[in-house]
Amino acid sequence: MTEAWEAAVEAQIRGALQRGEFDNLSGMGKPIPGRGLPYDESWWIKSFLEREALPSDLLLPTPLQLRRRIEQVPHEVRDLPTEQSVRDFVATLNAQIVAWLRNPEGPRVVVRPVNADDVVRRWRAEHTPPADRTSAVPAAPAPRRARRSAWSWLPWRRNRVS
Repeated sequence: MTEAWEAAVEAQIRGALQRGEFDNLSGMGKPIPGRGLPYDESWWIKSFLEREALPSDLLLPTPLQLRRRIEQVPHEVRDLPTEQSVRDFVATLNAQIVAWLRNPEGPRVVVRPVNADDVVRRWRAEHTPPADRTSAVPAAPAPRRARRSAWSWLPWRRNRVS
């Protein structure tokens, strides 16, 4: 049975060679990738991630993925247009964290929900223009106070202003 199968496959290969279907293939003349390197059991998944341009974070267990997302929150909310969109983003992330906390899988890693108020406070600080740029009229300089000497902290020199 297997001999008949092998003969049929060989016949198809010979026919394809005669028709020229193996000529000018994309990898022709190029070295085999990974040749000479030690064997890696997960070579196929690494090549899949590279070929599909997927992040390697997908291989991490859920708690580590969540921790990584928590670390990236300031970068991810930076370009969001409104405070409500920042709060929605944090709420979605917190829902994922709470879902994992209810049914934890993987290594025991501490993962806590993100404080939305802290994220919004940082977001506001980045999106609020500095006070110098907001006012068109320059502010009047502050009145000058009398300057105390370096020794004014001494009790017998308190009332003296130089």
